[in-house]
Amino acid sequence: MSTNLADAPTTGAQPAAAPPAAAPPAAATRGLPPGPKPPVALQTLAMRTRQRPYLERARRRYGQMFSIKVVGLGTTVIISDPELIKQAFRADPTVLHAGTGSPLRTVLGEHSLLSIDEDQHMQQRKLLLPPFKGQRMKSYESLIAEIAAEEIDRWPEGVEFETTRSMQRITLRAILRAVFGAEGAQLHELEELLPAWTVMGTRLVLTPWLQHDLGRFSPWRKFMRMRARIDEILAQMIAAAKADPHLEDRADVLALMVQASHEDGSPMSNAEICDQLVTMLVAGHETTANTLAWAVERLRRHPEVLDRLVEEADEGGKALREATIREVQRMRPVIAFAGRIVRKPYEIGGYDMPLGTRMLLAACLTHFDPELFPHPDRFDPDRFLDTVPDTYSWIPFGGGIRRCIGATFAHMELDVVLRVMLERVQLLPTTDSDEPWAFRGIVWAAGRDGRARIVHRRRSAAAAAAAAPVLATAAG
Repeated sequence: MSTNLADAPTTGAQPAAAPPAAAPPAAATRGLPPGPKPPVALQTLAMRTRQRPYLERARRRYGQMFSIKVVGLGTTVIISDPELIKQAFRADPTVLHAGTGSPLRTVLGEHSLLSIDEDQHMQQRKLLLPPFKGQRMKSYESLIAEIAAEEIDRWPEGVEFETTRSMQRITLRAILRAVFGAEGAQLHELEELLPAWTVMGTRLVLTPWLQHDLGRFSPWRKFMRMRARIDEILAQMIAAAKADPHLEDRADVLALMVQASHEDGSPMSNAEICDQLVTMLVAGHETTANTLAWAVERLRRHPEVLDRLVEEADEGGKALREATIREVQRMRPVIAFAGRIVRKPYEIGGYDMPLGTRMLLAACLTHFDPELFPHPDRFDPDRFLDTVPDTYSWIPFGGGIRRCIGATFAHMELDVVLRVMLERVQLLPTTDSDEPWAFRGIVWAAGRDGRARIVHRRRSAAAAAAAAPVLATAAG
């Protein structure tokens, strides 16, 4: 994730028409591709309220690459052709930057993986990637299942309720325990601090004029005061980890970061660790929680898929569940753009991009391209049942050397939480219209927060089978 906005189609939007084939000039043209002409204020409003219809109209008129003007981003080039997206993702990192020009930099810190580029980015990535690969992911599954079960067991029966806040509690606690290694009083204080800090950060990220200390009651002063307290708690946790005689046996990511060292042998500084931990929280907590809420919203409107998922979970399978996760991420991408900024002369799509040009690689358009995904406005998990989505057409985690390092963790978390939900509760289908999209600073969320209603609590066949030996022993 880097400079991000996300798709906001409205209820009743027309199915996307196939975009015209890209036809770049015979020779590279200096400057920007053409695009919509309305004033900046109107374009900004369209991007905040009717993003997908607005961008779809522009794509139909101007093709797979066009320019827009948005407050806070300036003149920006939108790219939706998978080949051009591939070119940008694989570009020399000295030519296209994603971190130093990101509006997230002032919020997440100068050491954040989302705020740095070139060699510094690659060095930090090498330090952070190992904890999110291989068998270590398996060690987190039971922890996340326990957290999800505890929360889902508190869901009310017979009344409609919002799932977004509940999913946020699950994903927040999962990250705090699996990644931060937090427990006890520190866990509870961070659970109080971090949601409010994250909400404030998402509001400030695209309002640079508010990112100044204007006195004790200013939003920025309050935001930085909360961040200072978060860093204090993290410093205590880092010190405790360094003093832990069993540090090498710990599975949390913080423990591995404390033991990591740069190529010159120096350890990661406290500032680096704090910025990276907070980045993992912001990049993983809100996005995963909102994807889960969207999953509830989609499944309640497609009971045939819901019934198949319940049956599969009872039988111990997961193929359809994984396909459903990918389809939810395609159809309801909470992050719609991966951003790049031109730092050296660069040609793409037949245009020589001026230095400083911001490019947004648009998941919100590629995911709805009928040439790539037939009937794109149809919720159809079967499209991914026996097919792995293309790397440059399905891009909820970005791509290239900046692909989200937590992608494997996020997919595992989505899978575990959905499985626990399917095993423990029966959702009531609905004929209500689709929930609208709501822009929340960084992510686009379900406008009514993924409302759900439970028919009854259920005991899955898998859970019953696991309990059978215990019951038999007790009966004997």
